[in-house]
Amino acid sequence: MRTTKRVLALALSGLMLAACSHKDKDAPLAFVPADTPYVIANLDVLDDSTREAILAQVDAEMPAQVAQMKAQAEQIQATDPDMAKYLRTVASEFDGKSANQVIQETGIDPKGYSAFYGLGLSPVLRMQLADTKAFESFVAKLQNDYGKKFDTATVGSQSYQRYVATASHLQFIIAVTGKQAVLAMLPDDAAQPLVRQALGLDRPAKSIQDSDALADLAKAKGYAKWAVGEIDLSRLLPLASGGQDPLAVALLKTRAESESAKTGEPVANLLQVPASCQTDAARIAARMPQMSFGYTNLDDKHRDMRFDVALANDIVTAFNGLKVELPGLGGNASAPFELSVALPMTQLRAFWGAQADAVAAKPFTCPMLENLNESFSNLGQGMQKAAVPPIGDLLGLHIALDSYTPNPNGGMPKVAGRVLVGTNNPAGLLAMAQVTSPLIAGVKLTGDGKPVALPAQLTNALGETGWAAMGAKSLGVAVGDGEDSKLADLLTQPGGDAGELMRMHLDGSMYSSWIQLMEQHAENAASAAAASSPDDADAQDDQKNAAASLASTKTQFAAMQAEAAHIKAIGANVQMGDQGLVITTHTELK
Repeated sequence: MRTTKRVLALALSGLMLAACSHKDKDAPLAFVPADTPYVIANLDVLDDSTREAILAQVDAEMPAQVAQMKAQAEQIQATDPDMAKYLRTVASEFDGKSANQVIQETGIDPKGYSAFYGLGLSPVLRMQLADTKAFESFVAKLQNDYGKKFDTATVGSQSYQRYVATASHLQFIIAVTGKQAVLAMLPDDAAQPLVRQALGLDRPAKSIQDSDALADLAKAKGYAKWAVGEIDLSRLLPLASGGQDPLAVALLKTRAESESAKTGEPVANLLQVPASCQTDAARIAARMPQMSFGYTNLDDKHRDMRFDVALANDIVTAFNGLKVELPGLGGNASAPFELSVALPMTQLRAFWGAQADAVAAKPFTCPMLENLNESFSNLGQGMQKAAVPPIGDLLGLHIALDSYTPNPNGGMPKVAGRVLVGTNNPAGLLAMAQVTSPLIAGVKLTGDGKPVALPAQLTNALGETGWAAMGAKSLGVAVGDGEDSKLADLLTQPGGDAGELMRMHLDGSMYSSWIQLMEQHAENAASAAAASSPDDADAQDDQKNAAASLASTKTQFAAMQAEAAHIKAIGANVQMGDQGLVITTHTELK
């Protein structure tokens, strides 16, 4: 029996060693510390057909993105000419090129692995290359066109390029290590151990690859392996506010110097970070310790993602079993735009009131966070006021739009759709509305959900037919031909499942029309600003800036329209799960 156990143990050990040997010791994740505060990486590569479909989509959107970069450069030319020049330089590298051309010229391996992560707070991007010389040539050309070359430095046998932003106390480094490119942002006075670790000369004692943390996360959450990310706020927030992390110190120094120039306060005083800051940051992180995200579906027609936000147990238990009786929250969308938002005021008041009481009993003492004390105090007062009807009776809100056509003359738009308010007291809400608006004083509704025509005086003002209806826990209004039957149907739609908090759907056509509407408003505002300027030298400069801003606005909206043209529908759902919020997004392409 003992011999059998030894054989089994040896066999199991052999299998474990074999499994470990399959891990690439030079994979990007092998350089990521297991205790990194944030990381996003791919655990697998896309299949060829999906990759080509996505690159084709990038090709379609590339001209709009290039145009947008150029427009942004024009916008900031007067205030930040150096950054404007940089944006134009980058835009020129992509202008007129396909995604495959860009990949070939940069030398990036389209079938490779990459990881973006933090050494403490300092961000590092490590990605595999197919052609190291092509990458080096691309970096050299970019710097040459920009007109500012990086310095060359060496640590051990590893050379790297370094650009120091003195005013910001930061340095940006670029290196090629083996078959990988490394880009990092570090403090300008980073100690050699941090530089060596960023370059991969020194490995972490334990890496994320060793721990299989991302692989386990993807399996637990249902993330596909193409891109998995995690933000550990229990590590990140104390690092950001504790005054010890090198990057946090550099950013604090920059802010202190700016503040000192304004107030005269010595920089040394402004650099002091009380111990309470780390304590308060850890306290906040305990309420929301972790966030993670990943694709759940990615192909030529779909971009579906899931975001998980871990929350403290008392937050979860307050909402994860709650079923909000808001009609439509639990149903599928039937209109080009639909939004259902749960607002269970009774539960919200109890929860946020408790948070306000907790902060009042134990205020934040870190100077950077002291404003939270006033915010929570105001929140507590607001929650007390929210007890008054009709706010205190709210359950949620549902909006559905079948059409929305702007009025070219700036008047009332032509709308067809429905608005429904979920409430524990629909009759009380109707009575209050009738008191405040004599136009609906004569409307009589019963709780059977049957639509009643709105008074002619009101519908004439709207320029549309209209109806109102009341359910057991809802009050709704509809405007537009045929919307009465849709309103009646909406009142019978199911409420939310346990923990369901929001549901949204938007068609690509409606999205495009909204972009057009926003563009018209932006153009009208810019034109009005230019026309209203008096006739003097300063005003002429203002007119020139307004004209440049208008041109930039047109370019940016054109870029948005180009992207929207490929979208068939966008959707999102928010639900409180057993461990926290689960947010899913769905994008379907044409």
